[in-house]
Amino acid sequence: MSTAIRIGTRESQLAAWQATLVKDSLKEHGIEAELCFIKSEGDIDLKTPLYEMGVQGIFTKTLDAALLNNKIDIAVHSMKDVPTQLAIGMAQAAVLKRASHKDLLVVKDGLPKMNEALKHPGSIHHSPFTIATSSIRRKAQWLHRYPNHQLENLRGNVNTRLKKLEESNWDGAIFAAAGLERINLRPENSIELDWMLPAPAQGAITIVCRDEDHETKEKLALLNDEATALCTKIEKEFLRTLLGGCSTPISALAEIEEDELFFRGNIFSLDGRKKVEIEKVLPIDTIANLGKWAAEELLSNGGQEIANEIRNATK
Repeated sequence: MSTAIRIGTRESQLAAWQATLVKDSLKEHGIEAELCFIKSEGDIDLKTPLYEMGVQGIFTKTLDAALLNNKIDIAVHSMKDVPTQLAIGMAQAAVLKRASHKDLLVVKDGLPKMNEALKHPGSIHHSPFTIATSSIRRKAQWLHRYPNHQLENLRGNVNTRLKKLEESNWDGAIFAAAGLERINLRPENSIELDWMLPAPAQGAITIVCRDEDHETKEKLALLNDEATALCTKIEKEFLRTLLGGCSTPISALAEIEEDELFFRGNIFSLDGRKKVEIEKVLPIDTIANLGKWAAEELLSNGGQEIANEIRNATK
């Protein structure tokens, strides 16, 4: 009799939802699994901005340690939170089909007024808004478009951040659409930020296991979505080549349409003033190492200066 696969997960509602999705998906293939809840450092400290915490892997390293110590068999992560280089002894076993990659602005009050004002970047006909986010990627893109606005730090899980927004004097806060939609918490007073490029792998869920656990790898391969795995691999490769961490104002999105892959990527200065971007459209059969050489091209076209500034500022 085989034992159930132990699924490690954080305790937040969203993390539990994602782990339960994996558990139910495995059950559909006749594979039993159980949830094991583990609190991460990122869940414990809700005040320090992520970029001051050495954010790379902040939400994943506790689960990864439990995995390598054989306390769990697999760990389920929001893929954008996973470091670009996995720890030795770990392997990516599956990537689930991607949900929305978009960012949302949740507006506290006055949705029509906010919606109309945001259509006109640089307009002086409205008072500067105060927007909350813990992401320096979102902050940089927002300030690039609306340089007169005020940005505030906002930490916590999805539920906590929504509550903080409600109790604050902020005008709005930025969230990942997938996170809100997965647990049915997307407010009606939200605006899709179609102009904001997402974090690499945003909207995707990944499952990792021990590298030598071939039996579990084989089972998890049943859940892998090849298109999402390919696109997120390119996006993560782009991120790794540029700076290597998720606490940076770097964005990337790869999308497949018929036999072509559409890629967009960018890097901003921390204050949002400088921006270098790249776009590529290529046949699927010619995209080997696309993330790497797209990043190298971006660096050679002005991105290196911004990357150097970021490194110096975050030392």
